[in-house]
Amino acid sequence: MRYTLLKSNSDKNLVHNFVVNLFDGGFFGFALGFASFVTVIPLFVSTMTNSALLIGLIPAIHNVGWQLPQLLTANRVARLRRVKPMVLLITINERFPFLGLAAIAWFAPYLHVKLALVLTFLLLIWQGLGGGFTATAWQSMIVKIIPSELRGTFLGAQGSAANLLASGSAIIAGFILEKVDSPLDFTLCFLFATGAMVFSWGSLAMTREQDSPNSASLSENSSLIQELGILARQSLAILRKDNNFVWFLICRMTTQVGAMAFAFYVVYAVRFYGMSESTAGVMTSVLLVTGIIANPVLGWIGDRFDHRLVMAGGALFAALSAAIAWMAPSVGWFYLVVILTGIANTTMWTVTMTMNMHFGSDAERPTYIGMANTLIAPATILAPLAGGWLADNAGYSATFATSVIGGLVTALLLVLKLRDPRNQNYEPSS
Repeated sequence: MRYTLLKSNSDKNLVHNFVVNLFDGGFFGFALGFASFVTVIPLFVSTMTNSALLIGLIPAIHNVGWQLPQLLTANRVARLRRVKPMVLLITINERFPFLGLAAIAWFAPYLHVKLALVLTFLLLIWQGLGGGFTATAWQSMIVKIIPSELRGTFLGAQGSAANLLASGSAIIAGFILEKVDSPLDFTLCFLFATGAMVFSWGSLAMTREQDSPNSASLSENSSLIQELGILARQSLAILRKDNNFVWFLICRMTTQVGAMAFAFYVVYAVRFYGMSESTAGVMTSVLLVTGIIANPVLGWIGDRFDHRLVMAGGALFAALSAAIAWMAPSVGWFYLVVILTGIANTTMWTVTMTMNMHFGSDAERPTYIGMANTLIAPATILAPLAGGWLADNAGYSATFATSVIGGLVTALLLVLKLRDPRNQNYEPSS
């Protein structure tokens, strides 16, 4: 059966769900523009410490927090007839911490700097883990409400909306930080982020979800140890029977190597090409605009053709961005580097998430989603650390060269080893 945005014989709520979840993602992005993990929050932390290690941990905490816990909720999600209540409850934990950051910013002049720093990182850990514990349920809900033919298009449109609104709120945040005195400056940024998160949550709450059969094997009174034991057996069984999924995991890990140079482009351009802060800001805008365009386009291409090949193209773009940064004759070339990075990032987020949703039967899918994120979390944090170590000990050229190799290897594996999971026959669990 063919689905369109205008008519669906099997889901009359499709258009409604598409729109309200688009607003959810858009307002979520609007919030993150005010409290960016790569600009605003690092600037806030830099008012309390000069430690580059601590500042560099901020985006890592966010990314690993999103990935690491996902497998732990898989069995709970699998036995739910309706996933939305769980999503709405747990996602509060990835939204409320921004209000806590606003409180720390406001009371920072009266707090001991070490206490303020510890509280800030505790909130960042809370926020990251809140996203991770929400993620499996949220992705499973998207699988239920958005048909497979539209998931790439939806996630691309949602990513585009998030980037578009984030670019606007980032400009407002920059104006606030430049014109408003402390402690009101960061306080306002985090309060605006909290307000946008409330609107995002409200849009999410409007989702219409149908009941689904309860086919999970756990009872409501299962202990944590029982759940973990069953989860481990399920995961091992999947790894043994689904060789294609194993290659998907390997590709996601090698993708982290291909992307390890991304975090160092701006620092490298400033240090070796004398790039100004204003130029760095323009390049950040170019990155966001690239995401606005790339998300819906690549999502649509993946839906119509093959998400696997789109991912392979993204890996090649990652390798090319590192190669150009490595050999760039002038700072102007970094605009191209940033554009290629934005396209590669889109394939690593939107397209990869879409492809992940096609693995497994309905009952197994939460476990597949959890495994695809939890099992690659170590690579997510180790790759940038290895990139930094290489840069410190062998120079940035070594980091860029490693990224080139990682991107090329990933592209080859995606083309030669991985198959489109939409072409696999997954038997429904009895």
